[in-house]
Amino acid sequence: MVTLAEVARHAGVSASTVSYVLSGKRTISTRTRERVEKSIRELGYHPNAGARALASNKSNIIALMMPLRTDMYVPVMMEIAIAVATTARERGHDVLLLTGQEGPEAVRRVVGSGLADAMILMDVELEDTRLSLVRESPRPAVLIGLPADPSELTCVDLDFAATGRLCAEHLAELGHRDVAVVGEAAAVYERRTGFAERTLQGVRERAAELGVRVLHRPCDGSYESTAGTLARIFDERPATSAVIVQNEAAIGPMLSLLRQQGRAVPEDISVIAVCPEQVATQQSVALTSVAIPAQEMGRRAVELVMAKAGAADGRAPTGAGAETLIELLPPQLTVRASTGPAPTPTGAP
Repeated sequence: MVTLAEVARHAGVSASTVSYVLSGKRTISTRTRERVEKSIRELGYHPNAGARALASNKSNIIALMMPLRTDMYVPVMMEIAIAVATTARERGHDVLLLTGQEGPEAVRRVVGSGLADAMILMDVELEDTRLSLVRESPRPAVLIGLPADPSELTCVDLDFAATGRLCAEHLAELGHRDVAVVGEAAAVYERRTGFAERTLQGVRERAAELGVRVLHRPCDGSYESTAGTLARIFDERPATSAVIVQNEAAIGPMLSLLRQQGRAVPEDISVIAVCPEQVATQQSVALTSVAIPAQEMGRRAVELVMAKAGAADGRAPTGAGAETLIELLPPQLTVRASTGPAPTPTGAP
């Protein structure tokens, strides 16, 4: 392994000069810096991460807090995580992935240990217990999600409330007046997870404005649970003519069950999904959907947290008293084969 001293000898400078070029702590002439950088490239020198962290008081690591829960759709979360890791790597940073359901303790561990220079938090709840620590922390942080009170926080997310409104509007324009929402597992709503709560709120508010009745039923996504959910919906609201699904795991079972029941999509019942593009297009009926922009969310989270880290280097506030910054990505609804005009009621002229 090439050492710093060997780079110094090759470049004809002192070891301290090489160190200053690497850390940027002192101004080095352009000519000398270029000579050192050339030697680094030619010799294939890679600074030791631990030594670099000690010298600069930075780890060049971003902590990504992504609690893995059985009631969440992991592929979407992993797509966001991959986008975070790829974007961070392009900017010379690595990602420390924390998947435990530790809540505030994970924040304390990252801040207290110096494991990472910055934090990105996922699975954000409306009343998230981590946020008081995030506001007080000297470490820059970005949320992928939107809590009830985002003051002094930086957040990026799909505008899920607008997503719900968009779904309700599309179905109302097609003449549907009884709409069901097949949602996430009950535990997701019990935790008041932001994206699920905000989508449902958007559906309900816009539906009320348009004279559409809404029935919401959680579902854990298994075949048995989906069958029970659909049975309850049609028992309680026999006139239901459209379903909004915000539960990727339930989509396949639901379409299969509708076929078994003799309900044609979209002739008898329309289906619109909030899900990744590939999930919508790979079903037996291509689904009208609002896509989850997972890659864009992950990329923007890294860009925002690194901008905050740069501001922190310039002595701008990162903890208490920091500015509020919210980026909500506008939803895009793509109409496909699964939505159509509401069926004419039986016996109608």
